[in-house]
Amino acid sequence: MDNKYIFGTEENIEFLRDNSKRLLDFGRRFPSPGGGSYYLGDNGTPWKDRPIETWITCRMAHVYSIGHMMGDPGSRVLAEAAVKGLLDELYDGDNGGWFAGKNPDGSILPTKQCYAHAFVILAASSAWLAGINGAEKLLDMATLTYDRYFWDDKTGLSVDTWNTEFTELDDYRGLNANMHTVEAFLAVADAMDIMMGPGSGQVYRIRAGRIINHVVGWANENEYRLPEHFSSDWKPDYDKNIDKPDDPFKPYGATPGHGIEWARLITQWCLASKRVEHLDNACALYDRAIKDAWNADGAEGIVYTTDWEGKPVVHDRMHWTLAEAINTSAVLYRVTRDERYARDYSNFMKYLDEVVLDHTTGSWFHQLDEKNQLKETVWPGKSDLYHAFQAMLIPYSRPELSIAAAVQDGTINE
Repeated sequence: MDNKYIFGTEENIEFLRDNSKRLLDFGRRFPSPGGGSYYLGDNGTPWKDRPIETWITCRMAHVYSIGHMMGDPGSRVLAEAAVKGLLDELYDGDNGGWFAGKNPDGSILPTKQCYAHAFVILAASSAWLAGINGAEKLLDMATLTYDRYFWDDKTGLSVDTWNTEFTELDDYRGLNANMHTVEAFLAVADAMDIMMGPGSGQVYRIRAGRIINHVVGWANENEYRLPEHFSSDWKPDYDKNIDKPDDPFKPYGATPGHGIEWARLITQWCLASKRVEHLDNACALYDRAIKDAWNADGAEGIVYTTDWEGKPVVHDRMHWTLAEAINTSAVLYRVTRDERYARDYSNFMKYLDEVVLDHTTGSWFHQLDEKNQLKETVWPGKSDLYHAFQAMLIPYSRPELSIAAAVQDGTINE
């Protein structure tokens, strides 16, 4: 196998470094006049007929804050634009919190989403570490809002969706929003420890651990195929969206890509908290997902969803699942030194280079069908850089740190 696919080689490090730079170049046209992020098309051209959404804006703030810390000369201005968009056009000055987004005509997308608010915390944490103007204010606003409306301290989990006015809470509870909450809590914990002194962010690390404890319990009950959808009392809804299995945020069945992502986040929490009791569970989540989903239908790639027996339901390959597989296989190899994770990493790298990377117009193809042909039913275009960019950095970052903190630490790809 080509050295550029093999973990630890100079060629692989260079491959990731080069592609991280290309991704930053691809996304530079994202800012709207107000700073919010346009959805990007196939060649990075903004699709101005689509809403400007908070979660995408947060992801671009996060990416370009990291780009600035990496020394990219154009990233600071772009990060500042995105932070401005979050402080101004996407913030609800009447009711607090962040709109889901705004339509091209200026009307708002209704509801207040836990998913989006978790990303505000992630973006603000990264921007704060990068010294971006307005970031500390944004982080204060984000944590206060999240603590007030989304964190349920009684259960140790986060609720999902409010109406726009924060007066009615939807009965749905979701694991996806809690997964990105863990990511955000670990990020803000690291940022606070760096900026305010060791231990300053421990409350968020503890909260992340409480969510993880629930996730491990559900994993053990379901042969490590995680339920995604729940009622208000946290009973799994195993048939949610059985009639719409490819929903981009609430698909039916198990989502192997999320099992893979949880494996990495659990590993990060274990290392950061110096508590190793869930490392075996992290490995089991990853192993189950790869066994169920990688090359599951005769072609390379990770299928989007499976049923509760591990049979593929939606065969499409979403780019973010590959990004998480790259990240997690590298992290588990570094932590366990088990060569099978290194072999997986090489296979994922090869598939990325040969199939998923768009060597013509840039970035990664966001959705392929079961024959690895371009498909754009769920994710047309190339909305943002978050998953792809992180996959170029996490494999060689310190696994106990969130990615922005690891970049600030100065040991990425060295």
